[in-house]
Amino acid sequence: MLPERGVIGWDIGGAHLKVAWQDQCGRIKAVEIMPTPLWQGLESLGQALQDLSRRLPLHDCEHRITMTAELVDLFDDRRSGVLELIDWLKQRLPRQSLYFYAGVEGFIPFAKAGEFTEQIASANWLATTRYAASVVSSGVIMDVGTTTSDLLPFKKQCLLNKGFTDRQRLAHDEMIYAGVVRTPLMAIADRVPFKGEWLTLANELFATAADVYRVLGDLPEAADLYPAADGKEKTTSASRRRLSRMIGADLSDGSEADWHRLAAFFADRQIDALSLACQRQLSLGLSDSAVLIGAGVGRFLVERVAIRLGRAYLDIGELLSQGDENSSLAADCAPAVALLRLTREPQRACA
Repeated sequence: MLPERGVIGWDIGGAHLKVAWQDQCGRIKAVEIMPTPLWQGLESLGQALQDLSRRLPLHDCEHRITMTAELVDLFDDRRSGVLELIDWLKQRLPRQSLYFYAGVEGFIPFAKAGEFTEQIASANWLATTRYAASVVSSGVIMDVGTTTSDLLPFKKQCLLNKGFTDRQRLAHDEMIYAGVVRTPLMAIADRVPFKGEWLTLANELFATAADVYRVLGDLPEAADLYPAADGKEKTTSASRRRLSRMIGADLSDGSEADWHRLAAFFADRQIDALSLACQRQLSLGLSDSAVLIGAGVGRFLVERVAIRLGRAYLDIGELLSQGDENSSLAADCAPAVALLRLTREPQRACA
């Protein structure tokens, strides 16, 4: 029996807070993304909580929580980050209603959460994949966010991941530290073609992936919640200007077509990286019928990977929303919504 006002799922990241509220009948009533630069301190999380308290019944709901925020350099290490966030949350939300997602251990009540810091740390990807694997037979879920991309294979509804920590997942191409908003462009390519020449990029934060996808017309504006690299406006023209600085040029040194072509090159390189990582996951024995499931604000790239690899594509919003009106936002905030769809009973992954 769900609490009177339902359940709230929390995905607490280092840069963004994602929250989803489900009522007693299992309907998604609200999904929100808020900027929370936790490397600067916990004040932004406190402000977000205060803002949410005016819109959501925080003290009348059960809370299911996952996090990646323990990775920010505010904390000395992952364990202390998890412990500090648990303590911070239990002082501000009804502690008897707090459950922390600990991966294969399921949901852990706040009183025991300190015993499961290793499992609680950065388990949001597992929540999304566990839910997807419960409703789709085989596939690779690809959650492309603002900062990172997660790739998780599953077969016959059993998870095939080889890593659990970020270090392990990076080693197995189950995590790529690049997204569609905050990623510096020199992390995507080291040289680019421009007007018939190969140019080495400036190793400076003149532009980010958000500029690439704004120029290409792909970026959902609600996904870009932080200031631009130069702190200036977020227009297509301003993004072209920021791209020009990556090659030591001025905006007037190229036409709109030149800057569009340059942006498309960066996008192709990002699709290359995702495609290679995806093929590694598919090589684990997934059949030709295995689908690619796109999640996150950058899931438009997953659809392009699917086309390149000749695979069927499925938007995770179709699985998570269950006919609700918030399917797009549900896909943007997949881990938070997946927590709502999972039960509180332990669900162990297949070996």
